[in-house]
Amino acid sequence: MATSLSVNQELSDVLNQLWKVDVNRLKPGVDYKISLQGKAGFVAQGSKQARDMARMPLFSYVDEDKLRSIETYASFISLLDNYEMSTGVAETITPEELQENQHFLDAILKTAVMKTTHRYLASKKLSPSDPLQFKKQLFDIWFRMYQRDRTGAEDSCGFEHVFVGETRAGKDIIGLHNWVQFYLQEKANNVDYKGYKARDNKDTPDADDHVLNLQFSWKGLVKPLGSSFIGVSPEFEVALFTIVFLMSTEKTTKAVVKVDEYLLEIVVCRHGRAIGTSYPKMISSNNRQ
Repeated sequence: MATSLSVNQELSDVLNQLWKVDVNRLKPGVDYKISLQGKAGFVAQGSKQARDMARMPLFSYVDEDKLRSIETYASFISLLDNYEMSTGVAETITPEELQENQHFLDAILKTAVMKTTHRYLASKKLSPSDPLQFKKQLFDIWFRMYQRDRTGAEDSCGFEHVFVGETRAGKDIIGLHNWVQFYLQEKANNVDYKGYKARDNKDTPDADDHVLNLQFSWKGLVKPLGSSFIGVSPEFEVALFTIVFLMSTEKTTKAVVKVDEYLLEIVVCRHGRAIGTSYPKMISSNNRQ
């Protein structure tokens, strides 16, 4: 598969710049430790049972002091309890929650990752050069509420879907592509890691990998295949997915990029002027090719 894919070199160059300045990325084996355990089997979408190939949690250790002391993580975590789990249920956004959204955006916009992102997007005429207008653009992409379910309710937004996770009709897990949310839900016994999914069913991942394909259950529902960055900062994910979202007007954009040692496919689906979903898919890792 990897040999038939064309790497987007310009996008890869930009993302590698972001990778280099992501000083808030946590170090595997130091700031966090994961236990990959067994390879997960096939599970059909909508199934409520999956063979558990991992008796232990995915995360055996995370330095929570860093999650509390680094502003972008702390402000990110404050957003995770602001949403209804099920689609079709109208979201009620309080003034306090709106303030938390703004605090998170302010925090990430201070970082070199987002400053680099803004410069690039403004140079491509994809974002306004004014910082306040760029912040508004980010809010609209990530936090503007929209209707995902057909009930007519404004029940979802990009941030909720990608970073928090949702359920659909009480049958499926959708979204939940963030490692911090996964860790916190695992710690609360809401997530049960079932095992890793091999890249193209060929090779096995490594505990130092910053991207994983995995299988898990969340509050009794099974996600047959999920994928997530591991250890990267919230600002890195917001930056990467925002860039891919803005570089195309297609409903679904799939970009193949080489970031650090990883060959990835970045998938971003739009919901009007907002993100519908976004996630990375590991294709291969150069240190094992």
